[in-house]
Amino acid sequence: MNTTPATFRLLWPRISKNSASAVVCYRRPYASSATAVHNGSQQKPDWNRAVSEAEKIVGYPTSFLSLRWLLSDEIANVALHLRKLVGSNHPLLKTAKGLLYNGRNNMQAWGLIVLLISKAAGHLNVDEMEEDKAAGVLHSQRALAEVTEMIRTSHLVHNGLVNIYPGLYPEPVILNDMAFGNKIALLSGDYLLSNSCAELASLRNQDLVQLISSALRDLSEAEFVGRRDSQNNPLPSPFEPLNRHFNSKLPLNPLEPSDSLGNMPLTPALQDWTKRNVLSAGSLLGKSCQGTLALAGHGVELQKQGFLFGKHLSLAWQAYLDLEPFMSGSPYSLGISFNLTSAPVMFHLEHDPSLFEEIDKGVNSVQDVDYAKIHSIVMKGPGIDYTKQLQKEHSRKAMEVLEVFEESDARTALSNIIVAMGGE
Repeated sequence: MNTTPATFRLLWPRISKNSASAVVCYRRPYASSATAVHNGSQQKPDWNRAVSEAEKIVGYPTSFLSLRWLLSDEIANVALHLRKLVGSNHPLLKTAKGLLYNGRNNMQAWGLIVLLISKAAGHLNVDEMEEDKAAGVLHSQRALAEVTEMIRTSHLVHNGLVNIYPGLYPEPVILNDMAFGNKIALLSGDYLLSNSCAELASLRNQDLVQLISSALRDLSEAEFVGRRDSQNNPLPSPFEPLNRHFNSKLPLNPLEPSDSLGNMPLTPALQDWTKRNVLSAGSLLGKSCQGTLALAGHGVELQKQGFLFGKHLSLAWQAYLDLEPFMSGSPYSLGISFNLTSAPVMFHLEHDPSLFEEIDKGVNSVQDVDYAKIHSIVMKGPGIDYTKQLQKEHSRKAMEVLEVFEESDARTALSNIIVAMGGE
């Protein structure tokens, strides 16, 4: 490999002021648990500390899982071309910054979750040559963790494409920038996705290929759920009556949430939100956790538990991210755009459908919506409390699934991640 980490950092000098340290600073000093005691009082759980401890358990920072792809000559050339977009408003720049930024919503933790589940479960009747003795996982499981990260990353990169239609950009300079950015986003996403498929095929496991392929199908289907504006940004749709088939008892049905979620009855808003986010995230993480247990020789029942853990963890994670714009001190209160299909908005619409009048202004473009007004209305309604309960319930279910695994450092690390996410 000709491109070193130092070279990679030099390729992204102006995307973010944090970009030069984003990769190398992913690992932070860690204490003995996700919560630290300081001056005799217990501090709030720290996400970075929980992730750092988990990385220590699997033997290396998972932010470097995919560097052998990201630091290839192909991506290095893409990064050089991407610099030409600095100063434009192409969404790919925001995606690139998000991939480098060391924040709670980074993609690297997905591979980490897969590896921790792998280590927590152990492996049965596997050739010793297949085991990474230092990390306590199989080489095939590490490859699957990489595949999971790259599929998710490629999906986000592809989502950075701009729908260019006649008259959208009358100025030739802006039109050229957007068209060029689309080419970079398309080629970059295709490169990562094709490498993921090649890596998956190299494992020579037909059942695993079918499982992850179905997760890719779900990712694609998620882009066609509900109303969309001209740039395919999601908009809430009027809620349809409950579909009782949604509660199918098929254990690996990606849309199976059970008849109720703790004290939360299944409502049209909850059904809509769950469907969107299982398809767009929960299916991939759940099926990756299921697949890694299959690689280790575990039976169908434990594989089901792996799927349920990944699904509930991803939904708890999404509920937390949905809450962020409505928390005190959030910049979103200043009118910055946020996801209009987030849980607080969806729950509020079920409580007060009159909010659709404002949201419907975004049919052509979500930027036509008055976000400050929507934020103010949702803050006064029940949606935020329902979302907090939703996040806690999915965290609780993920914790319950962990009980099927024997006590270990890996299981503790997964618990710490859930705690640091604010779910317990």
